[in-house]
Amino acid sequence: MLRKIFRKIFSRAAIIVLLLIFQILFLMLAVASIGERFYFVYILLIILDAVLVIYLMNKREPDSYKLAWIILISVFPLFGGLTYLFYKQTQKLPKRIEERYQSITREKLVQDTAVLNELAAADPDHISLARYTAAFGMFPVYRNFQTEYFPVGEAQFEAMLREIERAELFVFLEYFIVSEGYMLETLSALLIKKARQGVDVRLMYDGIGTGLKADSEQFAALREGGVQCRAFNPFRPLLSSVQNNRDHRKIVVIDGVTAFSGGTNLADEYINRIERFGHWKDTAVMIRGEAVRNYTVMFLQLWDTAAVTPPDQIMKEPEALPLPEYEAADGFIQPFSDSPLDKEPVGKLAYMELIHNARREVCITTPYLIIDEEMMNALCFAAKKGVDVKLITPHIPDKWYVYRIAWTLYPELIEAGVKVYEYTPGFIHAKSCVSDDNAAMVGTVNFDYRSFYLHFESAAILYGCSAIKDIKADFGRTLAASQQITIEDCRNRPLLHKISGALLNMFAPML
Repeated sequence: MLRKIFRKIFSRAAIIVLLLIFQILFLMLAVASIGERFYFVYILLIILDAVLVIYLMNKREPDSYKLAWIILISVFPLFGGLTYLFYKQTQKLPKRIEERYQSITREKLVQDTAVLNELAAADPDHISLARYTAAFGMFPVYRNFQTEYFPVGEAQFEAMLREIERAELFVFLEYFIVSEGYMLETLSALLIKKARQGVDVRLMYDGIGTGLKADSEQFAALREGGVQCRAFNPFRPLLSSVQNNRDHRKIVVIDGVTAFSGGTNLADEYINRIERFGHWKDTAVMIRGEAVRNYTVMFLQLWDTAAVTPPDQIMKEPEALPLPEYEAADGFIQPFSDSPLDKEPVGKLAYMELIHNARREVCITTPYLIIDEEMMNALCFAAKKGVDVKLITPHIPDKWYVYRIAWTLYPELIEAGVKVYEYTPGFIHAKSCVSDDNAAMVGTVNFDYRSFYLHFESAAILYGCSAIKDIKADFGRTLAASQQITIEDCRNRPLLHKISGALLNMFAPML
């Protein structure tokens, strides 16, 4: 018992927290030491704040994001301006990450123009989205593939274990959260087995989502068993907004011929082995064929950028990326990654294009609803022009403050004609959008500022695939287990919830 206490006290997490506290105390003491010169400093800060507000008003950023900063600067003139300057100066990831990330993608992925022409003939409504994602997301559309949709995390996990068992060359895994439990224990035993058979097994995890847990015995066993483990953007005890740029992707690639992607992390709640926030509803897809190359490159992008060594050998040799042959599927697929390294919110714009192109129906699931004016207008306009827009969010939230903000948005959506539902059995973590039964998007992109602007995300856009019917059918089953929110429900909320939601909504872009 005493040994465990000492381990907690002297753990990396505890040391990081203490160093952060020391930095905050140092800043507070520095301000206090100004003493009688405070008045002159205050005047200078007011001038600085005015200049920053003018600067903000002329920047190309979301209006709600700019407004949140202007409110903070106006209400807290002493710290608001300095906080913004600190944020802007410390928000960029190291240059080497951006350079490697961009070069790896452009070198390894080239769009087959014949496939784009086929898509243009088969689905003229969505060819513009495909061209945009190929040009700015830098990930091609494919014709030769097979796909399978999983309506729950349990089904995906079973299939994933089966496919990893068959691995002969490599297994790449990338997750935001990796937690100890049944899921990790079961997978670890299999990964160690494959590593000892000579398979190249790599596990990449986010430096905050998982990083502070990476000193656990289970991680030690993985490393000792031959599994390469690496943290992306490790959390360091420095006051820096770079900590915002997280790897939120969930990707598994097996031998370059099979890939899994969706909302499911490596933690027992995602497969309902333990209960957190009621029943945990998540989704994923398995892809075989040429399109898997996109996921192989996605993984190696961040695996390489997370290292200080030269680029991975597998990225230097094109033949190291298998390109399997499959008969043409009944549609097209475009797996893509979105990053904060450019000015393109590819995930957000892909959602908006699916909403704009809908003629009959849009079906959306998201665990978090913190949207800007652009997305609000897109949803409301679609409903106003007669499109049946349905949106499912959790009834049992994992973050109470996000839940309060979502309820501040419900009235405007409902009054415009959007049908809002909450998944009553528990927490829905699935991120999906189906447009008119002929296009869909499934992946890790939430309807919130972090996914749209700050995180590394991944998703697959499906055009005319039979799997879209499976996604739509699952949405129908989920809808049957959900309750519709009415405008009366919004009006009857407790006053404290309304006030706290309104206050939180002002700073939603920062949450």
